[in-house]
Amino acid sequence: MALEITDANFEEVVLKSDKPVLVDFWAEWCGPCRMVGPVVDEISKEYEGKALVGKVNVDNNPQISTQFGIRNIPALLYFKNGEVVDKQVGAVPKSILAGKLDKQL
Repeated sequence: MALEITDANFEEVVLKSDKPVLVDFWAEWCGPCRMVGPVVDEISKEYEGKALVGKVNVDNNPQISTQFGIRNIPALLYFKNGEVVDKQVGAVPKSILAGKLDKQL
């Protein structure tokens, strides 16, 4: 299961991670987010120990969402060494999301 990332733990979990991090920005009311959610959870299991995978509920965590200019969801940001290195907006197949994460390993 993907980690729950919040405004409070974002810096510690994401920015200070020594592994690549995939962050899914989502909301409960977002239909495409509900399609991507289970895929993100699968990726979380498959990459355990190699990368961190987490989710940010944009309604509950406006600070992070604003900081990274999230205007459309689902938005998936890839972090490495505390920096955004890639992103994907919208629902896409698992192979695309995993492929982008593979590039950061």
